[in-house]
Amino acid sequence: MLVRVHATSLNYRDLLILKGQYPVKNLLEKGIPVSDGAGEVVALGEGVKDWKVGARVAATFTPSLSGGGSLRHEPVLAGSLGGDVEGTLAQYIVVDEAGLVDIGDLSFEEAATLPCAGVTAWNALYAGQHPLHPGRVVLVQGTGGVSVVAAQIALAAGARVIATSSSDEKLARLEKLGVKKSDLINYKKHPKWSEQVLALTDGKGVDHIVEVGGAGTAEQSINSVRINGEIAIIGMVAGFEGNINPLALLFKGAIMRGILVGARELFRDLLDAIHHNGIRPVVDKVFPFEQAVDAFKYLESGAHFGKVVIKVA
Repeated sequence: MLVRVHATSLNYRDLLILKGQYPVKNLLEKGIPVSDGAGEVVALGEGVKDWKVGARVAATFTPSLSGGGSLRHEPVLAGSLGGDVEGTLAQYIVVDEAGLVDIGDLSFEEAATLPCAGVTAWNALYAGQHPLHPGRVVLVQGTGGVSVVAAQIALAAGARVIATSSSDEKLARLEKLGVKKSDLINYKKHPKWSEQVLALTDGKGVDHIVEVGGAGTAEQSINSVRINGEIAIIGMVAGFEGNINPLALLFKGAIMRGILVGARELFRDLLDAIHHNGIRPVVDKVFPFEQAVDAFKYLESGAHFGKVVIKVA
């Protein structure tokens, strides 16, 4: 199917791939970058029955993977947009019909924020051994795309959210989204932020951690998780080096699970939750297509809150 792309959004992964710093080799070296995109179906392929011209859609992170569940039991990076397959920073893309989802009444800019960050957050909170329930406590790190949408999803589910950031201004924006002021931690002021997390939870720790820092923050996440809790390893924004003591996980009976986005059915579940709860994905700034390089520079600066979007058409 031929899709006219109206908007794309940027992920830290896209930046690392372009800079040649992504830890997985043999990904896109030349060609069209970016994994996230939303737009309009303008032509159907032979035999396509479930879509019509004019449908408003978003592409899944890995269009070739259309089964249910998560990506944990699949060749997770094979066929990923902007990875080993041409990406979405283009006016038109060709996508298999099974690699698209209906975005409903979301704007193209809003929908473009979800294929990677949104599905990753949903996978982290709902596809593990202990799916999120009301009353549980979720820790999100920073205010990038995954962390912000994870906070929104968790709050909508009736969970308590504890959040960290280096910026009081960004923490204030999380408060406007519904996170209690008392549950906001500035990690510049509290470098051992896990101690603050334990203090806020009466020493018990949290049920779920959306770990975007990687090796650089994993040790503090292990300190922060409660008995039988889960740590979803998502990113590496804090660097590739750190110390992890597996015995700390052992004695807590906790789980550390790697997340690499998720399959189409998880995307559909996420969209159902977004529409049902009236969640509006957070778009920090929209750049025109001609300023795509500036959009990447803005992402790299870390000044964003939520997602950085490029309007293609």
